Amino acid sequence: MPFDNGFAELPPAFYTRRMPTPLPAPYFVAASARAAQLVGLDAADLAIDDFVAVFTGNEVPSRAQPLAAVYSGHQFGHWAGQLGDGRAILLGDIAGPQGRMELQLKGAGMTPYSRMGDGRAVLRSSIREFLCSEAMAALGVPTTRALVVTGSNKGVIRETMETAAVVTRMAPSFVRFGSFEHWRYRDKPEELRILADYVIKTFYPDLSGAPNPYLALLEEVTRRTGILIAHWQAVGFMHGVMNTDNMSILGITLDYGPFGFMESFDVDHICNHTDQGGRYSYANQVPVGHWNCYALANALLPLIDDQEAAQAALDVYIDAYGTKFDELLHAKLGLTTTHEGDRALADAMFQLMQDNKVDFTLFFRRLGDLRLDVAESEREAADAPLRDLFLDRPAFDAWTAQYRARLRQEGSVDAARRVAMHAVNPKYILRNYLAQVAIEKAQNGDYSEVARLLSVLERPFDDQPEHEAYAALPPDWAAHLEVSCSS
Repeated sequence: MPFDNGFAELPPAFYTRRMPTPLPAPYFVAASARAAQLVGLDAADLAIDDFVAVFTGNEVPSRAQPLAAVYSGHQFGHWAGQLGDGRAILLGDIAGPQGRMELQLKGAGMTPYSRMGDGRAVLRSSIREFLCSEAMAALGVPTTRALVVTGSNKGVIRETMETAAVVTRMAPSFVRFGSFEHWRYRDKPEELRILADYVIKTFYPDLSGAPNPYLALLEEVTRRTGILIAHWQAVGFMHGVMNTDNMSILGITLDYGPFGFMESFDVDHICNHTDQGGRYSYANQVPVGHWNCYALANALLPLIDDQEAAQAALDVYIDAYGTKFDELLHAKLGLTTTHEGDRALADAMFQLMQDNKVDFTLFFRRLGDLRLDVAESEREAADAPLRDLFLDRPAFDAWTAQYRARLRQEGSVDAARRVAMHAVNPKYILRNYLAQVAIEKAQNGDYSEVARLLSVLERPFDDQPEHEAYAALPPDWAAHLEVSCSS
């Protein structure tokens, strides 16, 4: 494996060299062919013993320089001090057809930053991160990727005794907002500058010629973060733990833990059982994303050296988020033009969904099948698949009358609109109960459901009639599933 080690070229203060800690009798669980292509690998090869050993941390490729990075951060709005890669070890980066990707083993053993942790990940959380990383990529959401999951029967204590696993995740970089906060709060301006120069040179070279490259960096990261949050809101994704150490400097989704996809719509839904205060609810993701950018601005301020300019750079968040979410929402509604009343129409729709606790994904998917060319006498029957999601049918009828009028206003054609809407409104998402079924089978030694579910999630917009059950409303038992920061 032709590893380079770009991050390892930074001074030693930025990381600790650390070899992975081997696991006994590692085995293959699953691999993503799409992720493998990004680094020039064949997913079929990842199941052979040599690759299993490498991606468990039992063997280290000769050109790799394993390390754990240091960073700090705000957790649930409070300064947490030094954090760092407590259970993740970076092997290095590999050039692929779309650019360089860093490969990181999550669950590969203790590091100097493990604090009170054991440095391990469990099969349950590794499968969740693996599946969601690839599902988000297929949905078009900027994200880290997941290459492979390996496991071991070694026991790991969480709420109960579980078994160990390692997920190999990939990204152009794992530098976080908290990576900059670490040096700012330690009053280390030289290290802060070194890190900023590395990020600009490696990932934002166009910014190097700006009058103030550090200000330009803040503005670009803020813009990307606003766009990222718009993608989350548009697919109903909730991260669950938007701490500054979990925010990527590249504007990609980072660190999948207690995440969830919206099912029964509730704007205040909290997917993380640990988040008792609701800081990271669906509605709060937008302002928290902005707050996190403020934290980054504070970290970069010694380099920017202009508080008013930094404040102005943060203002791009609102425009970036608003513009992208408006674009995504118009596409989800099948609207190709923008009219003055669109905001009111969308607000009424979300309120109707809230009042009726309508499944987020099914609503938008079935909305694409709504017909304009239907006789009034046949309308109720034609609308039934969508209408039956609502308890308040008269309210649904009133809203769809407004929606149909808006579609006619722009001369919408049913067939073309259906194709366009189904191309942006997924039929399949990673519902918690689907992940749980795959996890329970894997815990019993059957990994086939992980592979099957991955294949469904890789084509979220396709009808896939053979997998119709994966698009159904969750069963009653799913209401009792809880995920927390240990997930």
